[in-house]
Amino acid sequence: MDQEQLIRTLALDNRRSAPMGQAWMLAALSAFIVAAAVFAAVIGPRADIATAAETWRFLYKFLVTAALFVTAFWALADLARPGASARRLAALVLAPALLALAILIELLSVPADQLGARLVGKNALLCLTFIPLIGLGPLAAFLLALRHGAPDRVMLAGAVAGIVAGGLAATFYAAHCTDDSPLFVATWYPLAILMLAAAGALAARHVARW
Repeated sequence: MDQEQLIRTLALDNRRSAPMGQAWMLAALSAFIVAAAVFAAVIGPRADIATAAETWRFLYKFLVTAALFVTAFWALADLARPGASARRLAALVLAPALLALAILIELLSVPADQLGARLVGKNALLCLTFIPLIGLGPLAAFLLALRHGAPDRVMLAGAVAGIVAGGLAATFYAAHCTDDSPLFVATWYPLAILMLAAAGALAARHVARW
């Protein structure tokens, strides 16, 4: 994009803010519907979800994944604008900070000889399979929303789009996963989300380029 075209884009930025807001809301709604449909069709919630919901470890998973989704979505909406700073990316530390607190509690409350088993869990392969699977549709929705903006750091924006999709997918997957230990969540959930981030960064070069 040449300088003259960039200036025109910046000049129209205020006029585009409302449509962009609508685009992001539509993307979020579409992503939620698609993720929910895939989740329900492929795996669904765990059988003992009512009992699990009485435990703090199960509920805390949703706090972490929802925090990741919200903060990444907030950062992505900013990155879609030309010339935007990356300051909002600092908000992404919230989810890891929450997870670090839970890990500390786990380390202090669980016997040392059980920590390894809790970290490895029983569903690592499912986690690495179904979080990316649930997140593919949402990733497509967020990448298409980027086309309504003009990100000048396309791969970064695509990677954050993958994190947004991963946070949403992980929130759904958490309802199925029977490994509730923060050690498991901290090990396997980020790996699955990073797959979507990498896919988003690569796809954005073709989908969201000016």
